[in-house]
Amino acid sequence: MSTVSYLRRVDPSRWVKEREHETKVGQAIRCLDAGGSYTDSLAAAWHEGQRVAIVGVPESIGVKGNLGRPGAEGGWQAFLQSFLNLQKTGLVSSHELLLVGAVDCSDLTAQCELLDAADKHQLTDIRRLCSQLDARVVQVVEPLFQQGFDVILIGGGHNNSYPLLKALQQSYQRPVGAVNLDPHADFRATEGRHSGNGFSYAYMEGILEFYHIVGLHPAKNSASSLRQLNDAGMRYHSLHRLFERPFAAVMDEVAAKADSWQCPLGIELDVDALTGIPASAVNYTGLSLAQGFQFIKRLAEVKDARYVHLAEAAPALSSAGFEEGLKQVGQVLTELATAYLHGRERRR
Repeated sequence: MSTVSYLRRVDPSRWVKEREHETKVGQAIRCLDAGGSYTDSLAAAWHEGQRVAIVGVPESIGVKGNLGRPGAEGGWQAFLQSFLNLQKTGLVSSHELLLVGAVDCSDLTAQCELLDAADKHQLTDIRRLCSQLDARVVQVVEPLFQQGFDVILIGGGHNNSYPLLKALQQSYQRPVGAVNLDPHADFRATEGRHSGNGFSYAYMEGILEFYHIVGLHPAKNSASSLRQLNDAGMRYHSLHRLFERPFAAVMDEVAAKADSWQCPLGIELDVDALTGIPASAVNYTGLSLAQGFQFIKRLAEVKDARYVHLAEAAPALSSAGFEEGLKQVGQVLTELATAYLHGRERRR
């Protein structure tokens, strides 16, 4: 896989607001070389000390395929304009970051916008588009894992959990594990790809061996989904259990469990697990940003952690309007991505 067809590189200067006597992360971060093959560019970045790759997937195809509200395509833009404007002070190890770019799914999105999810035949077509997106995400992400990079992936819908896990499994040639902060198990029937069945598809295909959910709300999951989850031997900490116990103690248990799996680990966070954040399924009875930060940081300390996936943030769905939604979502995604970097430092 020496070339990659579906990748849009990022020009940080488009996003950075320059100020005299200040250096922003976007002015210091390394970007993927424009020339040469994809794998050669990754090898060169690795040789120069980059270790964490940042990738975006700006789409809502999988969300629409799950009969949800589009808007998650704006998460990548929100992240860039917030994260790249952080001050370069050493708090974020910008010298180890590689800004890879975004999976190009503009053509798939254009086709999806013409389809009506209420029509069962067109819904099938939407889910076929999601499968095409899966292949593109794998094409971009698998070489990153093969080179040795940790990955921060900004969604996009939670459908992108499946190609992430698939790329990780193919890179290591062994089944993998995942821990997901989410009120939903995303373990729906394998009825065609969408944002609600990324983990069930990964399990059915032998990709995902271990899976644990933190903050699952049983009443927000179908009986068949919970039954399928139980039959697969997967477990969870319910949201109501979290209300009754110190969150740090729960995360110590979860991290110990993930460490015991002894396999490549994916950290998954659906932004709709957090209270009041603009998301495909906004939640007013969820967890706090501080708990989301703690979730990611604690799991990033696990030696086998290889990626964090931040899904479903949707600035366009902010009640205050799109521009304010960009600020809200951008700050949240930035703090959650930073949590992974903090945890990774502890791991090392």
